[in-house]
Amino acid sequence: MREYPDVSITFACYNQVEYTRQCIESMQRTHTPLHRVVAVDNASSDSTLPYLESLPLGRVIHNANNLGCGVAWNQGALEQQAEWTIVMNNDVIVGESWVEGLINAAVQHKLDIVSPAMIEGELDYDFPAFATKAREKMGNVMRIGWAHAVCLAVHRRVWQEIGYFRANPKLLGYEDAIFFQDAQQAGLRIGVTGASWLHHFGSITQSAMKQERGLQQKSDLGNRSYNLSQLRQSFIKRKLNKFRLMRMKRHWHDQEIEEHGMALWGRSQNGQIIWRRDR
Repeated sequence: MREYPDVSITFACYNQVEYTRQCIESMQRTHTPLHRVVAVDNASSDSTLPYLESLPLGRVIHNANNLGCGVAWNQGALEQQAEWTIVMNNDVIVGESWVEGLINAAVQHKLDIVSPAMIEGELDYDFPAFATKAREKMGNVMRIGWAHAVCLAVHRRVWQEIGYFRANPKLLGYEDAIFFQDAQQAGLRIGVTGASWLHHFGSITQSAMKQERGLQQKSDLGNRSYNLSQLRQSFIKRKLNKFRLMRMKRHWHDQEIEEHGMALWGRSQNGQIIWRRDR
């Protein structure tokens, strides 16, 4: 029997129990060992906590208040300390061999942080079948120099090099930008692999929290000025970095489409996968 990677999996959740249920059920379909999963409930008021406690998870952590992503991710990462920690959203569906694909690609390409390819939007297509074919076709495709916080596998050396996520509830979802910046400044290698695929419904928790606060969906959930100040970058430097990333992502996309007829990021629309340029 093939040895499973030394990995712990964690996600934070705040209400939206149906999305969490779909995520867990996809893990069960793909034979992901639930005893390696640590779920952190950020004071949900729906049936999230009873549902999580009914599962054979490695641990369920319940916070009396919503402490934000950074705190919850750190709680999950510290609960089961493995060689690799997968930090992920709860509003995703995982594909076959998603864990092995992530870790094997990271080892092969000497990455410290790696994210899967993904499709965003409505689940109006056969994702399990799509993910299997996409992994076979795109398994050797990599984007070196970029990763995303929908799902990322982090090697333990990363925690030792730059520490954990910024544990400040005021950031309200900006913890990932600071974490990636710290990783790149430390010279850590990050990437996205086509050997692992997710379906992402699209920031469901953040959308619900904006609705609770009476914010428009296009508005920032947290204080934008405060969040940007934590990057300690000038306005010009931020804009330049954003431009460079967008140019890299468009180059990757165009190259992938030319060589494979598909890319490592797409959107589902009316039962079809649309290969638009990455945002």
